Amino acid sequence: MALSYTVQAIQQLPGHEDRAWHVCWNPTKPLLASCSADKSVRVYQYNDAANFSHLTTISTGHTKTVRSLAWAPSGKTLATASFDANIGIWEQEDGDWECASLLEGHETECKSVAYSSSGTLLASCSRDKTVWIWEVHPDSDFECLSVLMEHTQDVKCVSWHPTEEILASASYDDTIKMYLDDPSDDWFCFLTLTGHTSTVWSLAWSPEKSYLASASDDKTVRIWRRVAQHKWECALVLEGNERSVYSVTWGPGKAPSSSLGWVAAVGGDGFIRVWELSENEDSSLHHNLIAQLPNAHDVHDVNSAVWCPRQGFQDLLATTGDDGTTRIWRVESKIDHV
Repeated sequence: MALSYTVQAIQQLPGHEDRAWHVCWNPTKPLLASCSADKSVRVYQYNDAANFSHLTTISTGHTKTVRSLAWAPSGKTLATASFDANIGIWEQEDGDWECASLLEGHETECKSVAYSSSGTLLASCSRDKTVWIWEVHPDSDFECLSVLMEHTQDVKCVSWHPTEEILASASYDDTIKMYLDDPSDDWFCFLTLTGHTSTVWSLAWSPEKSYLASASDDKTVRIWRRVAQHKWECALVLEGNERSVYSVTWGPGKAPSSSLGWVAAVGGDGFIRVWELSENEDSSLHHNLIAQLPNAHDVHDVNSAVWCPRQGFQDLLATTGDDGTTRIWRVESKIDHV
């Protein structure tokens, strides 16, 4: 007998009136948020049986597409990044989601927003080629600590290391950059990762150990391994995608302890692909494509994929697509009788 996996459709969540760009799981509550070119955010709740229902729609007031979402680690605050160049900070008051703060400063489209693991820092990036780092103060007050101008083109994604205050950014200039805070001066870029031959769309850190996954227009996912305190190198290239890879996500999966977890990727070819990664005895990486599903959003591009971070739900994957829907999937094991 051999163990294999399937991607099972759990639920389809329609409602957006234009393409759905991004989806984000609340880290502490059974909530899921999606955002869209229709300028709205839809919030869903789910129960222990993984049944999802629409809870509310936030009419954000953004004047253009809402491109990206990020929940604070507390689960109490939601940030929205919009093509109107602004970042909205949303908190619940008397059951309704209200805009508690509006962060201005980027010159053009905001593409991504992310909270640090401590919740004390927020990062944003833009088509204006910059990465901003904001300090989170009480009462929804934010202070810009640094404006980083290291990329030469549109910055597509920002992502914080899961335990350290290391920020990574990905760009249309085909590179990934990493940043640290110099306590005596300012945030600075300490590393540039090259190897992709086209736009880098998405980044995802591994749940354990210091690996980073990147998804690119060059149809590959690259896995970068930390080899020294401030040095990462490409350890693996995942191929097989037929078109641009727009989103990558890394979760613990349900694999044995030797596993580094599951990496899922989606993009222009409409597939969901899930790899299991593990370390060999010589520290090289072993990868196995454990599941794939075509036409995840029918004929449409799939724009984002995110594993659920909450205990008991970590085999759930949410995706969004150009069809305006959010879809929920479960990666399930099955026994093949050989």
